[in-house]
Amino acid sequence: MKKVTEKKTSRRDILKLAGMGAAALAVTKAAKRTVAAATIVKGKRYGMVIDLRRCYGCHACSVACKSEYDVPLGRWRSWVKIAEKGFYPHVERHFLPRLCNHCSDPPCVWVCPTKASHIHSNGIVDIDESLCIGCRNCIAMCPYNSRYSHPVKRVAQKCDFCRHRIEKGVEPSCVNTCPAHARIFGNLNDPTSEISKLLSTTSVQSLKPELGTEPNVFYIAADNNVMRAYGLGKGR
Repeated sequence: MKKVTEKKTSRRDILKLAGMGAAALAVTKAAKRTVAAATIVKGKRYGMVIDLRRCYGCHACSVACKSEYDVPLGRWRSWVKIAEKGFYPHVERHFLPRLCNHCSDPPCVWVCPTKASHIHSNGIVDIDESLCIGCRNCIAMCPYNSRYSHPVKRVAQKCDFCRHRIEKGVEPSCVNTCPAHARIFGNLNDPTSEISKLLSTTSVQSLKPELGTEPNVFYIAADNNVMRAYGLGKGR
């Protein structure tokens, strides 16, 4: 009768198994992202262009957003950064309106443990407050600092392109309010839409493109130094 010897599992074997598990998890997450992206491409994909040649920093967009959502004091869904450059008498003032970028590959969504943060089939990145546990993972992961924690509800909140309005065929409040028509909103997948025509004929910029999040908010004639300085939204 042959003697059966048990092979002991070494620390190296355990590390190999852990590595294989991590790789499998990464592949699964990548597959989910691919499916989500494919869903968006097939249907509507909403986006916004902010034309800084027209914007003169009136803050009407910020006020309209505050009024639309009753945003708490000290918190913002939409805001405008102001930067001054140069020395007297050669001084320039630049404006950089900010909001959620509704990225096609949003890290805030992939890190959410309850799927409260999610992407709609129309490309809008949204938060289901009934599922949000207030862990703030999404706030920490957003590279643009576009989210905040509601001081009373203890849930994450941010711009949602006024989804309740666009579902009824009405433009987002900030777009509707802008007196200079500096904000253009629409379906990026519709070649006949105003925003698609503008993007096809005009050079645009986006915040932190090197991060690979694929923002769907674009800027025309933005100052690159201001974009780099205030692109994270800190100190807003």
